[in-house]
Amino acid sequence: MPDQPLLIVLGGPTASGKTGLAIEVARHFGTEILSADSRQFYREMRIGNARPSPEELAAVPHHFIADRSLDAPLTAGTFAAKALEVLARLFTTHETAVLAGGSGLYIRALCEGLDEFPAVTEAARTRVQGIVEAAGLAGLQAEVARLDPEYFATVDRQNGRRLERALRVCFTEGKPYSSYLGKIPKRPFRPVYLQPAIGREPLYARINDRVDRMLRHGLEQEARALFPRRGQPVLETVGYQEWWPCFNGEYDRDRAVELIKRNSRRYAKRQVTWFREYAPVVGLPAVIRACARRDAE
Repeated sequence: MPDQPLLIVLGGPTASGKTGLAIEVARHFGTEILSADSRQFYREMRIGNARPSPEELAAVPHHFIADRSLDAPLTAGTFAAKALEVLARLFTTHETAVLAGGSGLYIRALCEGLDEFPAVTEAARTRVQGIVEAAGLAGLQAEVARLDPEYFATVDRQNGRRLERALRVCFTEGKPYSSYLGKIPKRPFRPVYLQPAIGREPLYARINDRVDRMLRHGLEQEARALFPRRGQPVLETVGYQEWWPCFNGEYDRDRAVELIKRNSRRYAKRQVTWFREYAPVVGLPAVIRACARRDAE
C-alpha cells in the first residue's frame, strides 16, 4: 500500500452525475463510498434530495446515507469526525476510498479540517451588537485591530460578518481570534479532488428533468409531510423551502415548481464556482489516471 491512502473526492454541482460516477469509481477500485451530501444524511428526506436509488445503494457499500433523523442534525465538524473514523477502518484493508457529494463545507471539513472555536456567550453577542449599532463597520475594524492585530492584518476589513465573528470569540474567551486558527491535525490520507464533466446547458436541462422526475415520484407529498417541521435549518433548502409559501397560499403549485428549478440552477452555479478552485472536470478514465499519478508520487 502507498505511504498514505487516497480519498477520491467527487464533487461538483447537483445533477451532474456524481452518484453514477462515484459508483463506477468505487467498483473500479473495489472500495466504498462516503456521502458528503448534507441533505442525504436524513431518513425523512428521500425525494427532494435525490437520494441514490436502492439499486445504486446495493451496488457499492455507502456510508452517511439516510443514517439519521432530522431530530439528530449532523454538523460539518461532527461529520468530519465520524467520517475519519469510517476511513480509519476502511484504510486498514483498502488503498482508496471515495467521497461523493456537493456540500462544499462538509467536504472541506473532512479533507482539510475546520478550526474549532469556543461556544460564544450571549454577553459577547450583545457586546458586539452594541458596537455595530454605535459605530458600524468602522467600530468593528477598530476593535479587531486593537484586540487581534494579527488577524486584522489578513482579514477582509470590509467583511463585517467576519469581524463580528472574530470579536465574539475575543470577548468570550479574552483571547485573540487568531490564536484558534491553524490548529488542525494533518489528515492521514491524500485527497484527489475531481468532478464530472458536464456543460452548463446540459446541466441545466438535467436539473429541470430531475425536478420533473421528483414531482412524479411524490416530491410535493413528501414536502407536505415535512411542512410541520419547516423551521428546522436542514429543511431551509432548495426543493423543500419553495413549498412552504405555496402551502400557506402565497402562490400556486406552478410557481413553486418554477422556483425549485430556478433555485436549483442557481445553487448549481454556486457549486460550480466553489468546486472550480478544487477539482478539475473529468470522466472515469481521467479519475483512474489521476489516482495512478498520485499513487506514483
